[in-house]
Amino acid sequence: MQLYGTLAAADTTCLFAKRTKKVGVVGKYGIRYGASLRKQVKKMEITQHSKYTCTFCGRDAVKRQSVGIWKCRGCKKTMAGGAWTLSTTAAATVRSTTRRLREIMEV
Repeated sequence: MQLYGTLAAADTTCLFAKRTKKVGVVGKYGIRYGASLRKQVKKMEITQHSKYTCTFCGRDAVKRQSVGIWKCRGCKKTMAGGAWTLSTTAAATVRSTTRRLREIMEV
């Protein structure tokens, strides 16, 4: 046990083995449910738990609170979004369409 007391905090990371090689966050499911389903769930869980950029303050501080509810921890704004990601593809389509129609109306 004398070995651990002499190591610096930065050197202790090499003492532990890496737990998963490919599966990442879905390693908790083990071999259950099949590889294809676990890959789909992995994609959803990574997008769900990642931080997004706030459109109001510009910080990377938007986290998912519950299904479709996202909150910025920087400016404390709460916004609606998709279930897994802050902005859905349908919302991006609506934004681009309204921008295009607004440009047509201005001309």
